[in-house]
Amino acid sequence: MTQEASVVLPHGAAGGAHWLRQAALVLVGTGVLTASSYISIPMVPVPVSMQTFAVLMVGALYGWRLGGITVLAWLLEAALGMPVLAGGKGGLAPFVGPTAGYLFAFPVGAVLMGWLAARGFDGARPVRAFGAMLLCTTLILAIGGLWLGAMIGAAKEGWALGVAPFLIGDVGKSGLGAASLVLWSTARKALGRR
Repeated sequence: MTQEASVVLPHGAAGGAHWLRQAALVLVGTGVLTASSYISIPMVPVPVSMQTFAVLMVGALYGWRLGGITVLAWLLEAALGMPVLAGGKGGLAPFVGPTAGYLFAFPVGAVLMGWLAARGFDGARPVRAFGAMLLCTTLILAIGGLWLGAMIGAAKEGWALGVAPFLIGDVGKSGLGAASLVLWSTARKALGRR
């Protein structure tokens, strides 16, 4: 998906309307991210959720700038105590606990996915979209696993508890993400937008 094909307004859009639309997209995006947090399976020390999928979709559809801003806004909501994270968590505790590495990696993943989507790793090229999704989700897992390993005091445990259990699910989420981007691309073409 090229930057023109994303939901972001062109840079020349009229002042107030442009910012209002951008703010509305951020609100919608944080709502989607919050909803994805509630689709979770509690596990210790890291729950399984649809957050990674939603983070990468926001990046791909919004572009790297607005996608990154949206994920940061969602994390700010969490830091302010809103129950927007997995298990309805919010506040500062998740940012210093076992899941903090994943939280800090989410904006990085969204930005990278948006950047890749703008360069052709999008719904028009499903295999490339899958590869981009898998790369970004693996990056998020790696950063989260490193943080978890540092907290536990053993990198091997970080891998065993924070990465390995999620690999198969993240391949599935990457496939779902690529399929979603194909549907988005197909819908846009059907509406006559290229």
